[in-house]
Amino acid sequence: MTAAAMRLQESALNPAAASVNQTVPAGEPCLLAISKGQTLRIVDLEGNQAVDALFYNRDDPAEHYSATQTLLRQGGIYLTTGTVLYSCEDRPMLTLTADTCGRHDTLGGACASESNQVRYALQKKFMHSCRDSFLLALQQADIGIGKRDLAPNINFFMNVPVTPEGGLTFADGVSAPGKYVEMRAEMNVWLLVSNCPQLNNPCNAYNPTPVQLLLFD
Repeated sequence: MTAAAMRLQESALNPAAASVNQTVPAGEPCLLAISKGQTLRIVDLEGNQAVDALFYNRDDPAEHYSATQTLLRQGGIYLTTGTVLYSCEDRPMLTLTADTCGRHDTLGGACASESNQVRYALQKKFMHSCRDSFLLALQQADIGIGKRDLAPNINFFMNVPVTPEGGLTFADGVSAPGKYVEMRAEMNVWLLVSNCPQLNNPCNAYNPTPVQLLLFD
């Protein structure tokens, strides 16, 4: 995807008007209820911090974000302004309405104890991971969503180029301090976030950092 195809778009919304203004510390999870018509802004406060995210229909949690349907529908592999996030029921969940980063990944998946072990070293297996963060947040919230409901996720602000042979590479980010992505909810959703705790990947300079969630009515 070229720079021209990134569809950079500033938002007209004033952060001071947000009904929710929440900072998610480095490495921590978060669960946020978003109602139909509300707009969510995710801000990369210090740059190149991956925000792993999943969405669930609040009225029927069995319906969740589908990377497959989303990519099929838009005919491309990166998410940016204008992308509609589709559910496993092939229904619109959210629409990306603004994006100052340019593109976001939904192929690389969430880091887990198993992938830490395979990608980095045997002793890295027990380090914190996004999959564990997802499960911790769901267990604490007790909203009827569990381990079997986890699905391929979105990695906001993460740069995962695809090679000509079809492989995935984890490259330096295209984000920077203060970059954000904004999306309008097309149904009532749960946002499940893991502010990635990964310490083994140079993409974030081995330094996870906080992000900001803003919600506009």
